[in-house]
Amino acid sequence: MKKILKFLLLFNLLSLFSVVVYPQKVKHVILIGSDGFGAYAFEKAKIPNLRAMMQEGSWSLQARTVLPSSSAANWASMVMGAGPELHGYTTWGSKKPDMPARVLDEYGMFPSVYAQLRKEKPDSEIGVIYEWEGIGYLFPKAAVNHDQNADGDIAIASAASKYIKEKKPNFLFVHLHDVDSAGHKIGHGTPEYFAAIERTDAHIGTILNSIKEAGIEKNTVVLFTADHGGVNKGHGLISMNEMQIPWIIRGPGIHQNREISESIMTFDTAATIAELLKLSRPQVWTGRPVQSAMK
Repeated sequence: MKKILKFLLLFNLLSLFSVVVYPQKVKHVILIGSDGFGAYAFEKAKIPNLRAMMQEGSWSLQARTVLPSSSAANWASMVMGAGPELHGYTTWGSKKPDMPARVLDEYGMFPSVYAQLRKEKPDSEIGVIYEWEGIGYLFPKAAVNHDQNADGDIAIASAASKYIKEKKPNFLFVHLHDVDSAGHKIGHGTPEYFAAIERTDAHIGTILNSIKEAGIEKNTVVLFTADHGGVNKGHGLISMNEMQIPWIIRGPGIHQNREISESIMTFDTAATIAELLKLSRPQVWTGRPVQSAMK
C-alpha cells in the first residue's frame, strides 16, 4: 500500500512538473503590421483590443525602426532579420535590393522567415495578406501558399479571418494600411489619424476573434508592430515620432502584463518568430529573439 501511495505521489509531482516545464506548443504565429502606426499614438488612442493584448502579453512602446524610417526598408527588416546594410532594401518603395544583398537563399532573396519555415518545416501553411502592393516585392512568392493583395483594410481583415479559419496557417503576415494613409493625407497626430488608429484596432479585434473561431488560440502567438511612425504628413527621418514603434506579443509561453525594458529593433521580430517556431537563424541575421517576453 505504501508503495502505491509513493507511486501516486511521484506521478502527481511529475505531472505538475511537466505542466510547468512544457507550456503549450506554439504551432501558429500571426504577425500583424500596421503601416505608419507610431508608438506615440498610444497616449491618446482608444484601442481596446491592443490594450487587451498588452495586458495578456508583453509589450514595448520603445521599439525602433531601422534607418531610414520608411516602408520597404522596415517591412523587409521585420521579416528578414537584419537591416538595409545587409538585405539591401534601402528606400520607401524598393522593389528589389538597391545594393547587393550580403547573401542569397534558394529563392534568390535575402533569407527570410518565410524561406526558413518552408525549408525546415516544408509542410507548413504560410500566408501573406497585404494592402500596400509594395509588400509583394519583399517576400519569396514561391515559399508561400497564400499571396493576397486586397483593397482596403476592411477587405484585409475579412480575408485574414477567412484564411485563418479555413487554413489555420503556421505563419501569416497581415499588413494594414489605413493609418499610414491618414498620416500622409491629413497628418500624423490629427483627429483623422487617431480615427484611423481606432478603425485599425477594430480590424485587429476581427482577426483575434477569427483565431478563437478557428480553435487555435491556445497554440497561437500574435505579434503586433509597425514599420514606422511619422511627423506632419511624412516620415523617413530620425525623430522619435518617426522611429519609435509599438511591439506587442501575446500567446502561449509569453509573459502577461509585462513591459519589456530591453532594446527591441524591428529586425528582432524575425528572430523572435524563428525562436517561437523552433527555426534556426541564418548567420547573416543580426536580429535577436526578445527572450524577456518569453516564459
